[in-house]
Amino acid sequence: MKNRSGSGSDVVIVGAGIVGAAAAYYLADAGFSVTVVDALTPAAGASGASDGAVSVASKKPGPMMTIARTARNLYRTLEHEGVLAGLFHTRPTFMVARTDEEIALLALHGGDLANAGEEIRSLDPTELSLRMPGLGHSVVAGVEVPGDGHAIGYQIVDRLLRLSDARVVRHAPVQRVCVQAGRAVGVDTKAGFFGAGAVLLAAGLGSAALAGLGEVLRPRKGQIVITDRAADNVPALEGPLMSAAYLAAKRSVGGARSPVSLVIDPLRTGQFLIGGTREDGVGDRETTVRHVAEILGEALDVYPALRRQRVIRTFAGVRTATRDGLPIVGKHPMVEGLSIATGFEGDGICLGPLMGRVAADIVLGRASEVNVGLLSPARFGEPTGLF
Repeated sequence: MKNRSGSGSDVVIVGAGIVGAAAAYYLADAGFSVTVVDALTPAAGASGASDGAVSVASKKPGPMMTIARTARNLYRTLEHEGVLAGLFHTRPTFMVARTDEEIALLALHGGDLANAGEEIRSLDPTELSLRMPGLGHSVVAGVEVPGDGHAIGYQIVDRLLRLSDARVVRHAPVQRVCVQAGRAVGVDTKAGFFGAGAVLLAAGLGSAALAGLGEVLRPRKGQIVITDRAADNVPALEGPLMSAAYLAAKRSVGGARSPVSLVIDPLRTGQFLIGGTREDGVGDRETTVRHVAEILGEALDVYPALRRQRVIRTFAGVRTATRDGLPIVGKHPMVEGLSIATGFEGDGICLGPLMGRVAADIVLGRASEVNVGLLSPARFGEPTGLF
């Protein structure tokens, strides 16, 4: 909604991650003035501490898999149109199994992908070893999803913010959403008040207190390892290797025997990004010897060729998860002019541009190509402890 007060912006977006940056781009494209405020700096949160997977292969069957296919298609469109030129690259995802139980899970997940309209290819050990020399003998089956892709989160954020020409206010933690007569009119921050005709909360965990979602949003830490280069600016593999244990974690199959869900990601620099953990309820950014050792042990079993590489860095990021495992995207159930887009956990890079566009549609009150009714914050009832 346009700001009629004559001051401030038409829309204030809280959070300069990939969803907030995409929303800023689409709102600006619709002719609205936008201010983006962030507690730190753009992409300082989960968007800057991710593996960059634009992957349908990794999504839980149901609405998330369907939405992910639309989100990946949008990346292709934006790359073709020049908006994300040079930042999105198509590549396959390889899902691998090491036990009979994991083979069964791959078959189940592959069937779900095929039913969603996704192209998949089953690979036997001989085909796997030909495609990925150096693969471990423990790997006995695989499934390829050829249509996936990759994008680096902080590069996407930077591009979309620059194209939006939004005013970006850094180091401005939001203290509260300002509400008058039941309508959001701006935000109070440590850098002052920013007025607007509408407010969008896209601040990850920072959205919890501002939207009254403290009982709904929770941190989920992920630890990641980076190696040196196997080759100079050439990916060492065609695409990432994703263990069936990762799929089990996303599908909530079986008990949580370990927080490690392995992905070996060959970066375009020639390095490997190896992750990671899913540590529910943990919000610090410290890496631990125990978990890094477990990640590397799993990685060496799947891809022993990694023994030639050195670990040059470890880091951790904090994803924003929700109580029911689905993101929160929609209008606030109690406050007019206040919208929310958060809780994307490990799917934010894949879904970011699409969910930013959907959030912009919600702010503008126009129909969206994606039905996000299931993601509405109203599904949790009335927020508590708000205003």
